[in-house]
Amino acid sequence: MLSSRLFWKLFFVYALLSAVTAASVITILSHRLREISFEQESRRLHDSATSMVGLLAGSFERTHHQDLAAAVRTIATENRTRITLIKEDGVVVEDSERNPSTMENHAERPEVKQARQTGTGSAQRLSPTLGIPMLYVAIRLGDESAPYGYVRLSVSLNAVEAEIDFVQQLVVGTFLVVSVLALAPMFLILRRMIQPLTKLKSAAHAIAAGELRQMVRVDRNDELGTLAEAFNTMSNDLSARMFELRKTGQELRESSQLLSTVFGSMIEGVIAVDNDENILFANEAASELLDFGDRDVTGRPVWECVRSDTVRTVVREAMSGQERFAECQLPRNETIVEIEATPLTQDPCTGVVLVFHDVTELRRLENIRREFASNVSHELKTPLTIIQTSAETLLDGAVDDTEFARRFLNRIDEQGHKLHDLIEDLLQLARIESREQAFDLTSVSVRQTADLLVDELTALSEARNVSLEVDTSADDVNVKADERGLQTILENLLSNGLKYTPEGGRVGISWTSDAAHALISVRDNGVGISRENQARIFERFFRADKARTREIGGTGLGLAIVKHLASSFKGEVTVESEVGRGSTFTLRIPLWQKAGESPIYS
Repeated sequence: MLSSRLFWKLFFVYALLSAVTAASVITILSHRLREISFEQESRRLHDSATSMVGLLAGSFERTHHQDLAAAVRTIATENRTRITLIKEDGVVVEDSERNPSTMENHAERPEVKQARQTGTGSAQRLSPTLGIPMLYVAIRLGDESAPYGYVRLSVSLNAVEAEIDFVQQLVVGTFLVVSVLALAPMFLILRRMIQPLTKLKSAAHAIAAGELRQMVRVDRNDELGTLAEAFNTMSNDLSARMFELRKTGQELRESSQLLSTVFGSMIEGVIAVDNDENILFANEAASELLDFGDRDVTGRPVWECVRSDTVRTVVREAMSGQERFAECQLPRNETIVEIEATPLTQDPCTGVVLVFHDVTELRRLENIRREFASNVSHELKTPLTIIQTSAETLLDGAVDDTEFARRFLNRIDEQGHKLHDLIEDLLQLARIESREQAFDLTSVSVRQTADLLVDELTALSEARNVSLEVDTSADDVNVKADERGLQTILENLLSNGLKYTPEGGRVGISWTSDAAHALISVRDNGVGISRENQARIFERFFRADKARTREIGGTGLGLAIVKHLASSFKGEVTVESEVGRGSTFTLRIPLWQKAGESPIYS
């Protein structure tokens, strides 16, 4: 309780009020005491002077008589006053303190002048004779028209002030004692008042710290008791409500965690928007899909974070209460998304949930499928048309002309082989993609494979006057692959190099290895591939220069087969090229680690 600031505030306020009251009373009493003391002293002097008038009436006819002086001093001593006898003209006849002959004329003294006019005069001043403050009372002897002298009594004000100070000290001491004695019961009263408040404060702090069930016992029937009872009721109600809130909060947290887990595991981007088009929530997939980065988009307008007129239009249309669907390409990363906008509530609409489906790959595959269908149709149509026209020409009579018949039959045979190669490549590519073709992954020597292919392609290189070289400085490495599949990969790469390299050029194959992979490179100094076409050359039927490709032959499926075979062997193929300076195809394929593994299907 002694640490209670309220207690000390009230206690000091009471002490201050007591001090102010005491000071006020002491000041008033002192002033009044001074007035009473001076009044009493003036009356005493007046009464003494009046009683002396009869005794001293004949004394004014003598000047400084020895008996008179003794009588004056005796009376002055008895009355503790100073007595002065003054003639009508102001000459001092006798004085109890000083020799009259040494004293100046007193006719102009204020008390004498007042007594001359009214019969009695008084004054307070510094005595010129004694040099101390004095109270003077003078009484006129005789009538106003014929006065013959004055009796003046005076007393030192120092003595009066001493008496007044003594009384004041007594009063002050009395008030101090009374005030101190009054503070003791006030201390007890305040303590009795503050104790319940201290208990309430401690209980309130405990509630703030989480200890909700607090009971304060105050055995009183006044307002503090009522306050304690209300506090206890509040504590019980708060404890009960907090229990319910905690239970509800736990359920909400579990639901929130469940939703966060669900939304976080979704591959679709989810964004919740309020009716002001500000983002309330965005899952991780949405941040990645819409390229939010590390920005906190919560509370920001959706049109500011997703700069798409389609998104803004879908949101505003969904605010009407109906689901909306749209597809758009995001400007930042050129991703194609399907947008599904669902209102949170119907009437009124408080927001919209946007679900973004990334359909970029789907649209790319659809486009590839359309191109594939178109290319297959075109590639099949050309040889079939040539075969059909040649057959019709023969049927129309050219069969009888041996020279023309042989020419058209050669064309039919040539296009039949081309059609057969195309169908074989299509079937092989289909088997690889469907993982129906079995590959016997064994240890395959890169050098032996390269030497074998160089021997097979020597005739083609000589026919095109292109040099075909093998890097003999590299150490042989064994890779984990299907022997026939690796031959197909390298044969396609070398054949393309020979076909697209002009006369006098060169095509070479080399290899290196790291800790786990072999890097097999096929280089040429041919026509090269433009940067924009390098990403598409592994697509089916893609031709950077369609006229040149058809001129030199080929089905347009060789690099597609290379890509899928490399993937089946857990490898990959890349290209680096510059138009006019040639190309480098690099096959990265795992090294052979151990022998004896059984065939697998890829």
